[in-house]
Amino acid sequence: MSDPDYEQKLDELDHLLNDSDAPIQPDRVWTLLAEIAQHDLEPPGQTPA
Repeated sequence: MSDPDYEQKLDELDHLLNDSDAPIQPDRVWTLLAEIAQHDLEPPGQTPA
């Protein structure tokens, strides 16, 4: 995942969790968390297979 994609996912997660006008979407929150966590576990500069 590229850095811009990572930042976009963080922003979307922040919006879903902190915007009182955002609809509750638990499946999307968990998906974003999994993708963000996977990115955080990747060595710098490595793209997942």
